[in-house]
Amino acid sequence: FDAALRGGEVHFGTHLDVTSYAEGVRETHNPSGRALPAVVWDFYQNGCSLRLLCPQAFSSTVWNFLSILQEQFGSMAGANTYLTPPGTQGFAPHYDDIEAFVLQLEGKKHWRVYRPRRDAEVLPQFSSANLTQAELGEPVLETVLEAGDLLYFPRGFIHQGDCLPDAHSLHITVSSYQRNSWGDFLEKLIPAALQMALEEDVEYRRGLPMDYLQYMGVANSDTVDARRTAFVEKVQSLIKKLIDYAPIDAAVDQRAKSFLHDCLPPVLTQSEKAQSVYGFPARWQDGAPRDVDILITKDTEVRLLRHGIVRLCNEEAGVMLYYTTENSRVYHKEEPKFIELDPEYTDSIEFLLSSYPNHITVDNLPCETLEEKISLATLLFEKGILTTKKPLVQV
Repeated sequence: FDAALRGGEVHFGTHLDVTSYAEGVRETHNPSGRALPAVVWDFYQNGCSLRLLCPQAFSSTVWNFLSILQEQFGSMAGANTYLTPPGTQGFAPHYDDIEAFVLQLEGKKHWRVYRPRRDAEVLPQFSSANLTQAELGEPVLETVLEAGDLLYFPRGFIHQGDCLPDAHSLHITVSSYQRNSWGDFLEKLIPAALQMALEEDVEYRRGLPMDYLQYMGVANSDTVDARRTAFVEKVQSLIKKLIDYAPIDAAVDQRAKSFLHDCLPPVLTQSEKAQSVYGFPARWQDGAPRDVDILITKDTEVRLLRHGIVRLCNEEAGVMLYYTTENSRVYHKEEPKFIELDPEYTDSIEFLLSSYPNHITVDNLPCETLEEKISLATLLFEKGILTTKKPLVQV
């Protein structure tokens, strides 16, 4: 917390929330402007909790941790850090739309966790509003976390945490699987299937019966009418046929495209940095630029920096290669990063994906000419997507 505040880039509301919860009332106390240490610590001394949003932007340790988790989960991994004074509570009881992992870093915190109250709140698509104590019932879990302890609660499990009188609390909540359900996938797939069906099957383009408004609708739902039966059967038939037009793989690619936009950029080891564009020794020396040219040859051995940092998508505008290496550590600070590729490069991207983690020579890329092989490898190297087995320039 203190290091982030002293870095001078923390602003109330954007990076830091000041909150309190007392006598059943949850309040946010964010002033405007920069979060200066003297102001922030004064809030804390007066019993307010502090929530640092996006700690991965300020901590390389958190960044590295989340970048590993996002690859394992196949879903965005985010985090918030919470600092709470002794004897206080910063947030009202609520449930979230994410899978939550609470890791206690300092001090202690008393937690109460409650089962979903009804079926509609099991694995919810959206978080709840603040709840009152009267709405909760009995906790399914009540525990005190100490430094090093981990608590997990799934989407929909109501929770509240308060500090004991004798200790402050510092914890980080890691989250994942937000809007990552079958239903969320179908939200992408079904409209695409319907669009394809409309284009390819005349049955979806035929006009509705002229008199259907007279016998369909809620007001007519109890009416016994052969026309109603025929209408419902027709709708059911068209819905069943939609599966034949469902572009399942294309919908997955669109989900993957969104996921790559959500992703943190990869954290490089020292050796990876030396073998990538990020360690390339281009510099100003003795009055002139030195080591500027990226000299990739047919014998250069290359591989993807990570398997999960790219995704090929066939879109109306062409073949797009989405990638994460130029993403920001701040969520969606940058627009999605992509390269528009000539379709003949598709096989080479797939070859790099299937070869990972092994290195291949540039000459083995399935492009038509050596010039195209070197051109593609150079482009991917410049974007941080490819690394070389040996540094291109020895310094």
